[in-house]
Amino acid sequence: MVKNAPARFTLNGGHPVLDLVNTLDNRFREDGPVELLESYADLIRFMQQSGLLAAAPARLLMAAAKEDAQRQALRAALILREAIAAVLYCAVEGSTPSADQLRKLERFCLDAYRHRQLRWQHAPQSGRARAGAQWVFGTDVELPVWMLAQAASELMASVALDRMRACGSESCRWLFLDASKNHTRRWCDMKICGNRMKARRFSARRRA
Repeated sequence: MVKNAPARFTLNGGHPVLDLVNTLDNRFREDGPVELLESYADLIRFMQQSGLLAAAPARLLMAAAKEDAQRQALRAALILREAIAAVLYCAVEGSTPSADQLRKLERFCLDAYRHRQLRWQHAPQSGRARAGAQWVFGTDVELPVWMLAQAASELMASVALDRMRACGSESCRWLFLDASKNHTRRWCDMKICGNRMKARRFSARRRA
């Protein structure tokens, strides 16, 4: 993993879990979606770019994990992503996820919790931070999967989910948290999907 590698992902979902779902680009396009997580290195880059993983543990994971283990971890991350997507698209459409969809996601969340370790955090020499216990994950090839599963469980139990929207472009439908003042955001990116839809409407009016 190159420390200063160029950004590969467009992160405009407002939350790492929504950005994860969006790594299957053009999910609803007729000629098929585009996979942005093609390797374990891509997954690690996504974790770093999302701010979930620092450079040092990222380098350690890439150096220590064997190729077979990396492939298995990537596969687990993609299955987790689709389990999250199934539940979140139900939520954004106002429907109830099925029991099977919830159980599939639940298994990932429970597995993440089982891999947490309780460690004592010492108080720094200066500042107001206090000593106390903290839940952390060990360094393992599956670390990105555990971190994303925990983040998903926290998001789905939070009030932030009320602000979740899907992009107004039917071929895109990227998920994002609407932080606009009047809660009227329609596009994942106004410069991309927003302008594209405006151009289509303009062309349609000229043909009419």
